[in-house]
Amino acid sequence: MELELRHLRVLCAIADLGGVGRAAAALGYTQPAMSTQLRRIEGMLGEGVFTRSSTGMELTHYGAQVVGQAREIIMLAGNLTRLRHSRTSAPTRRLRLGAINTPVVPVLLDSLRDSFPDLLVSVSSVYATGELLSLLETGELDAGLGCDYPGLPIQHSPKLDHRAIRTVPVFVATPTTHPLGHRFEIPLEGLSEDTWFVSSDDRVGWPGAFYAACRAAGFMPAVTHEFHVLDQLQSMIAKGLGVAAVQPTVCPVDGVLIKPLAGDPLWQRHLLLWRRDLVDAWVVEAVHHHSVRTHCQLLAQAPHFQKWVARTYAPPRPSDGTRKTLHGPV
Repeated sequence: MELELRHLRVLCAIADLGGVGRAAAALGYTQPAMSTQLRRIEGMLGEGVFTRSSTGMELTHYGAQVVGQAREIIMLAGNLTRLRHSRTSAPTRRLRLGAINTPVVPVLLDSLRDSFPDLLVSVSSVYATGELLSLLETGELDAGLGCDYPGLPIQHSPKLDHRAIRTVPVFVATPTTHPLGHRFEIPLEGLSEDTWFVSSDDRVGWPGAFYAACRAAGFMPAVTHEFHVLDQLQSMIAKGLGVAAVQPTVCPVDGVLIKPLAGDPLWQRHLLLWRRDLVDAWVVEAVHHHSVRTHCQLLAQAPHFQKWVARTYAPPRPSDGTRKTLHGPV
């Protein structure tokens, strides 16, 4: 047998009313049935919960701990029931969501609409994560999808909270005619003579992280364009006007290749940020859960990313010719 809520209620009733007979009457049992129930419960617990005295039933030291935890469990179970009723009758919730330029937004909004029809999401396009933080701090937005970079963790006031969605390497988009387009991965230094499209300051580390990676590769881009509108950017890359660092979730258009950078010199961490006082816990869980699922879905559909995963996490071949198995998520 396993302990159930009804067993915990029996213990609490006996503790509150001080006797088996009074507890039986309160819960609708006969006294013999209640006594039998108590013996079974103490048998399951392996130790006595009550001792009999001249004044009634008294808790043992162990029993006081058991009943204390039983009360917490009963309270939490009641909260779950009330939560179900409140969610059923709750008015429509609204969420003002800001999002940086990322391909996940359309899929995420579609998923949230299907799974949480009583949550109305209005989305605002925000280029810079730094601007997103400002809008959250002032209460103009409730939550946001932003990013930061390894070694440059995001900073914000106690009004806000954040949770990681996914950390991924930054890839590069080139025209299909690029001389290095046949390579599985492209060394950053191999792009030293290219014109780069570099998006503007996001106030949390970009493009500083990009230029630091270029310096480590031994060059600085001679010609750059400041540009971040994804559709137009890919059109210009397809025409051979330059290359750009992109998220691996980006789906290339005709004339564009998306490749990993050799050695993965750039990484980006995607985040969910929210105002603690404006967003309910269940909304945070819903948006975070579907954000993670959307990232995973888009990455699973991106051949360039899956090739990178296969190459990067391929198990080495032991000398005996057998093949090791890779464990754990990527």
